[in-house]
Amino acid sequence: MALSKQPYKGARDFYPEDKRLQKYMFSKMREVCERFGYEEYDAPILEPTELFASKTSDEIVNEQTYTFTDRGDRSVTIRTEMTPSVSRMVAGRRQELAYPARWYSIPNIWRYERPQRGRLREFWQLNVDVFGLAGLEAEHEMILLADNIMKSFGAKADTYTFKLNSRKLINSLMNDVLQLDETQSQTMIRLIDRMHKLEHAEFVGQVDGLFSPAQRESGKPDVLFSFLKVTNLQDLPSEVASHESVIELVKLMKLLKQSDVSNIEFDPTLMRGFDYYTDVVFEVFDTSEDNNRSMFGGGRYDGLVGLFGVEPVATVGFGMGDVTLQNFLEVHKLLPVIRPESDIYICLIGDVYEKAQKPISELREMGLNVVVDSTGRKPEKQLKSAVKKDVHYALFIGEKELSSEQYTIKNLHSGEEEKHGLQRIVSTVKDYRKP
Repeated sequence: MALSKQPYKGARDFYPEDKRLQKYMFSKMREVCERFGYEEYDAPILEPTELFASKTSDEIVNEQTYTFTDRGDRSVTIRTEMTPSVSRMVAGRRQELAYPARWYSIPNIWRYERPQRGRLREFWQLNVDVFGLAGLEAEHEMILLADNIMKSFGAKADTYTFKLNSRKLINSLMNDVLQLDETQSQTMIRLIDRMHKLEHAEFVGQVDGLFSPAQRESGKPDVLFSFLKVTNLQDLPSEVASHESVIELVKLMKLLKQSDVSNIEFDPTLMRGFDYYTDVVFEVFDTSEDNNRSMFGGGRYDGLVGLFGVEPVATVGFGMGDVTLQNFLEVHKLLPVIRPESDIYICLIGDVYEKAQKPISELREMGLNVVVDSTGRKPEKQLKSAVKKDVHYALFIGEKELSSEQYTIKNLHSGEEEKHGLQRIVSTVKDYRKP
């Protein structure tokens, strides 16, 4: 039986043209992160399972991990996110780092879930974190950086929205206002996190079932439903309207608007699924009707570094997946024409491979990416390969060209041919290369 030509379900093959697009997206991410002073890091793809079990959501740990026992009888997990790993790394050098520490990475991640649009089992994710900033400056910088990344791809402000909430506010609502115990509170938060995936009647029924009879009788469900309908911080129920987290959210939104990030709104239903978030959380949503969904998000998680037996470090970060970003760029027609890396395709005429090495080397030394067809095929067949590879220029080298040092260069898009020396050829190709 023949082996399957398909990749593992939920993973992708990256042919050169696919890798070219990925490189383009990653280059924009790196460019903006480094413009903000962030440094790139990486970590192992395998981690001890307890690293994720300690703070990642139960759903991910129990249902979405690739976990196995290694030959040393240790339970290990392929990373489902980068936050636990980077927290471990910061804890490992807690006293040595210069704070604020600004780090980013673009690792591949694995989660065992049902593949669908925007979600695969293997994906790449930009992770950006700042360690050591306890004030709103961290949230402001993180959202501003994320906004700059979107704009670097040509996205307009009306094509995406930042939605903000506060886990401190939610915790106060759950504990102080609704008077839920810890189990009720955690279950309710996870339920609200899934509410937009449920039918309204089903959501209402599950919420009602989480309250005790006494809580239902005192009107606690009505307070919760009233809270979840709010779209403006000024309209919050009186029970939470003066909470410190609300004041902080108002300040943050004002600061962002002063920085020309006006596409922001308060969303009381935004929970973020991970247990480690401690205060402000945010997500970025595509506004297109064809792709109206959450694309990426993050928030503050001040306690995670402290789990490793060191003093906690104030931290804010976000993760941006490559799949949802690519979907966004496709829907909004923001993907550019990405040129192949090769600048020029050398077609050798006759038995000149050895003699042609000198001009070929000179072309490379002058900065061109040169691909050589050394098959000995007829020129027309060599040209067909050049066209298939979408190389813009072909250069013919035969005995005659080597003798005169004048070479025929052909524009494979327009069909135009010219004869020049190497210097002029390099100049022509570099002029085309310019954006």
